[in-house]
Amino acid sequence: MIDVIESGFFTTVQDSGRTGYRHAGVPMSGAMDAWAYRLANALVGNSGDEAVLEVTMAGPTLRFRVEVVVAVCGGDFPCALNGRPISLWKPETVKPGDVLEVGVCRTGFRAYIAVSGGIDVPPVMGSRSTYVPAQLGGLAGRPLRRGDVLPVGAAHPFTAVRSIRWGLSRLAASYIHGKTKTVRAVPGPEYDEFTPASRCQFFAARYEVTPQSDRTGYRLSGPALALVREREMVSEAVVFGTVQVPASGRPIVLMADSQTSGGYPRIAQVAAVDLPILAQARPGDCLQFQLVTSEEATRLYKEQHHRLIRWVAAIRRQWEGER
Repeated sequence: MIDVIESGFFTTVQDSGRTGYRHAGVPMSGAMDAWAYRLANALVGNSGDEAVLEVTMAGPTLRFRVEVVVAVCGGDFPCALNGRPISLWKPETVKPGDVLEVGVCRTGFRAYIAVSGGIDVPPVMGSRSTYVPAQLGGLAGRPLRRGDVLPVGAAHPFTAVRSIRWGLSRLAASYIHGKTKTVRAVPGPEYDEFTPASRCQFFAARYEVTPQSDRTGYRLSGPALALVREREMVSEAVVFGTVQVPASGRPIVLMADSQTSGGYPRIAQVAAVDLPILAQARPGDCLQFQLVTSEEATRLYKEQHHRLIRWVAAIRRQWEGER
């Protein structure tokens, strides 16, 4: 069990997401930054789909009642174990009574706290992910609160990998740092219905992430976009990364907790390869959209996926050597 001494700004239980229910209007949810989520689980010896804690902006303080291995991956958050600073992207063994503190992010916006065995809350519709708008999954369908107690699943007996031979933190810096984040996108279904000037402007301008942004969607501030002619739309399917344009002309990028359908025109779809970059954008950061073809987006995602598989396999080989 883990005691929540302080909850942090917005800390929720997340896993790889709730699949198979979008037809019923249930979002997938899950970890916003799948890259950091998968590597955090690998670093503590989990199979890859265990539930973790997703931290937003400012992290929690946790006291452990059991010995487990812990790893924190994602944005640049200061972390301390019993007051001693520890590194991100590296496993640590914690013992009963140990206290982990995760502070306020310096760069990036989200981090993932993985523990060996995973956060063992009851699954709902096949997932432990929290969908706060419907109070679904996670811990009572809400963010953590002070005084909560988190159950931990059973894990194989092992000690933490003593040294990771690769620079995972340098890898993270490649997509977390910087106030302006370039995200590649393919034209959306209604792309050709926007004026030529708006299509050009969308990929030329920088759009700022506003404070009115959350796991449902990022509202962006920047040049307004316009259709060639206004029309009423029938609601159509949307997913994580869909860029909609409401009547104001200011784009909204839908995120992991977004609705499953929407009635605004879709000017673009962020390439899956860059969703982790999008997840680490904070209010005040700027997004620069870069036009790519669907074929290029698919190729880039496959390359990233194979690279992630190789990293996870290499980490697991180290775990096998440590047991």
